[in-house]
Amino acid sequence: MLKIPFYNPNKSYDDNYDQGPFGAFADGERFKQENEQPRHDFLGQKVYLPFGIPAGPLVNTKFCKSAFSKGFDICVYKTIRNSFFPCHPFPNILAVKIEGDLTVEKAKTKLIADNNYSEPLSITNSFGVPSKDSKTWQEDVKKAISCAGKGQALVLSFMGTVRENQTTEEFIADYVLGAKLSKETGVKILEANLSCPNIGNEGLICYNLDMTEKVCQAIRKEIGDLPLIIKIGYFQSDDDLKKLVGICEKYAQAIASINTVSAEIVDKEGNQALPGKNRTRSGVCGAGIRWAGLDMVERLVKIRQKAGAGIKIIGVGGVMKPEDYFAYLDAGADAVMSATGAMWNPYLAQEIKQKLS
Repeated sequence: MLKIPFYNPNKSYDDNYDQGPFGAFADGERFKQENEQPRHDFLGQKVYLPFGIPAGPLVNTKFCKSAFSKGFDICVYKTIRNSFFPCHPFPNILAVKIEGDLTVEKAKTKLIADNNYSEPLSITNSFGVPSKDSKTWQEDVKKAISCAGKGQALVLSFMGTVRENQTTEEFIADYVLGAKLSKETGVKILEANLSCPNIGNEGLICYNLDMTEKVCQAIRKEIGDLPLIIKIGYFQSDDDLKKLVGICEKYAQAIASINTVSAEIVDKEGNQALPGKNRTRSGVCGAGIRWAGLDMVERLVKIRQKAGAGIKIIGVGGVMKPEDYFAYLDAGADAVMSATGAMWNPYLAQEIKQKLS
């Protein structure tokens, strides 16, 4: 049963940022952890449960604090940029009508979306990765870090910004600056979001393996020994995935997979559902992409084993109920995260913990 989402899709991004979170995330109640000592290692941080919320819906400290209080032990502060960046026009979230899995073939077709949220829930989110200025988010992240209790960890996600007439060197430098500013907050774990548009390419940065290696190498040089996660999209090619694992093994500690599956989103009349330029296609998440997240974890585990790599694998995509969390663990994930499922069920982490007790 869907509950009141902690991020209200019927409000603008700015209204959510200023007024949220909503639903049970706003009740002030804190889940009491019965375990005496956290026993799971998450990139050097001890956590009670290797489960949390990925970059996206936790837009500021208030959201992170509420997520921690509800038992989500790993919280990723939404992806930031080095300077202010506006959000796409409202609406930013719509329910997508999908029968079964959103396969690669289905993603090539037009998907109908509206504001009727029902199970099995899949949504499209189109924000454009908005960001406050660096001074604002640095101060806020420092507060978010202090909200993590015993057995909990905050991760900060960052990215570079594509600009007109930008050189490759300038793009990489923007990622490095993001890493530098993020490190200054004192956060213990960083995530480089490589599942966003690539300079001079309509695909994602992670699909350009040469660019990915250059970015990761430059970030590592900047952050020293700080643990780094790289966030990626869905890969169809095993050969490319093997190369990506090799890059991660050299410069990072973990891979978070996946972000969303891109598709063309229309309303019931067949018109563009999300207003504005360059919003014909949008990322889809929720129940419809569970298969893709699980598939990526299984393939990454096999590649990791064959290569003898030591990287961790964080499974993301379509985790809507406790059973999905355990399915990801069975597939070999070292940690699991849920965005859509957590948004519409603030008690998801608690339900998983109850099944383990």
